[in-house]
Amino acid sequence: MGKVMDEEIKRWTAKRKSALVLEIIQGKTTVAEASRQFDLSPSELEDWVDQAKAGMENALRAKPEDVREQYERKLKDMQEAYGEAMLELRARKKLQSLLGEDET
Repeated sequence: MGKVMDEEIKRWTAKRKSALVLEIIQGKTTVAEASRQFDLSPSELEDWVDQAKAGMENALRAKPEDVREQYERKLKDMQEAYGEAMLELRARKKLQSLLGEDET
């Protein structure tokens, strides 16, 4: 008996959960029906549905490519700003040495 239950629990992979949640969202089955059919608690199924909806929202919020592009653009801007600051610093040092000013 215990082994059979363990096997049943193990079989609830993310893929299987997704398929069941999709059927619930599409109205092909209800939480109550799925709960009876698969011997799962309705609250557990509702949690899966909530997690799936949150995951969908995050997936649709921003594509990873968009996020990477934004990051790369910021990085490039920072590198350019750093380069300009270094050039300006070198120019000041050169000017100071030409004018014979001591750095104190």
